[in-house]
Amino acid sequence: MKLRTAIKTLLGLCTVTLIASGLYLALLQISGNFHEVIPGTYYRSAQLSGPALKTYIQRYGIRTVVNLRGASPGAGWYEEEVAATHANGAGHIDFAMSAASELSVERSLELAALLRAAPKPVLVHCRAGADRTGLASVVFLQQVEGATETAAESQLSFAFGHIGLPFLKAYAMERSWEALEKSIGLKS
Repeated sequence: MKLRTAIKTLLGLCTVTLIASGLYLALLQISGNFHEVIPGTYYRSAQLSGPALKTYIQRYGIRTVVNLRGASPGAGWYEEEVAATHANGAGHIDFAMSAASELSVERSLELAALLRAAPKPVLVHCRAGADRTGLASVVFLQQVEGATETAAESQLSFAFGHIGLPFLKAYAMERSWEALEKSIGLKS
C-alpha cells in the first residue's frame, strides 16, 4: 500500500513538473524570450515582430540586430525585421546557423569576431531565443567579455528555454561549445 501511494505521489509530482515546465516555455515564447545579458551592451531574444523589435530598439538603444536564422529575403518575418531595424536606425547582420547542427570552431570564432566588432548595444536572436541565441550568448560572454566559463554557460540553460539533453537535436549547441572550449584551452 505504501509503495502504491509513493508511486502515485511521484507520478503526480512528475506531471506537475512537466506541466509547469511547459507553461514556462510557452511564457518565454509569448514574451519574446527577451533578456538583458549585459545592460547597455548585449541583449537576447526570440524572433520578434516588427513592432516589438521597434520597441526594444528604441527602449534599449539597440544599434545592431544579429539574426542567427540567416538571410531569408522574401520571408515575411525577415522583411519585417529588416524594415523595423533600418527604420529605427539600427544595423542588421545575418549569421546563419542551425540549432540542430554543430557550429565548427572556425564558425564559432567568426561569430565571436562579429559580436566583438558589432556596434553596441547589440540584440542577438534566433527563432525561439533558446538554442542558437544561447550559444551565441555563451560565446559573447566568454570570448568578448572575458566572463568565467560558469557565468557564460548559464546562457545555454533551461532558464532561456534551452534543453540540453544528448538525445535532442539542440544538443548540437552543447557540443559546439565543448569543441570551442577545447580549442581555446578551457577545461570542460
